[in-house]
Amino acid sequence: MKIVIKIGGVALEDEAILHKCARAAVEMAKDGHRVAVVHGGGTALTRTLKLLGKQSDFINGLRITDAETRDVALMVLAGMVNKKVVAAVVKAGLPAVGFCGGDGMTFRARKKETQGYDLGFVGEICAVEPRWFEAIWNEGGVPVLSSLALGSDGEYYNVNADQMASACAVACKADTLIFLTDVPGVKDEDGVVMPWLTTKQVPALIAGSVVGGGMLPKLEACGNALKKGVGRVRILPAAQAEILPQFYFQKLEYGTEEIGRAHV
Repeated sequence: MKIVIKIGGVALEDEAILHKCARAAVEMAKDGHRVAVVHGGGTALTRTLKLLGKQSDFINGLRITDAETRDVALMVLAGMVNKKVVAAVVKAGLPAVGFCGGDGMTFRARKKETQGYDLGFVGEICAVEPRWFEAIWNEGGVPVLSSLALGSDGEYYNVNADQMASACAVACKADTLIFLTDVPGVKDEDGVVMPWLTTKQVPALIAGSVVGGGMLPKLEACGNALKKGVGRVRILPAAQAEILPQFYFQKLEYGTEEIGRAHV
């Protein structure tokens, strides 16, 4: 099976949790699955921008990205964070190849339009060339992707990592997309984690402000993946990443699985 794992939040800040995520990914790959890892790194980016005297502002969970912020994102996400995740996968026992969406023209982006706001160099994926993933898998490696892509104007665009992971899963015809996060899952109005969530429930949760912030692009990414053919999508707390290899063999006690209309 093809499995895309998105790693973000605390997993990229806590070395022990990152290595737990990497071990789970490697174990799945050694079981014969084709595993790709997509990572975020927003906390590291915000921290670096603050050191440079730049404030981070967000609209609907997306970072407003001027040219300077975009250049710092390239340095932090495609550089430091990407190589940190590569090192964790290698330490767990398999070769990993780190790259960003601009490498090999793997991902092409266009400027993301948000009504009433100019997000700057924030992009959305409009084209994907999955053959580079296939090439790495054919050589027994694990692709590790950072969330930046090139536009037709030759500029790099910062892409939300959840949406990058969704585009990756769709293009690779993945069976499963898993988000490893620093939240326990999607919570209902009573603050209880929902083990199952249908795509048709999402608009009401947003309208009622039950979910917001960084969960908005995540749920959008989940819905997009399901609509475009990815079989299963699940949000899991990264701290419980060791249960990942059992994903297809037993009922998981953690996180939220989103279900498309076809499964309802």
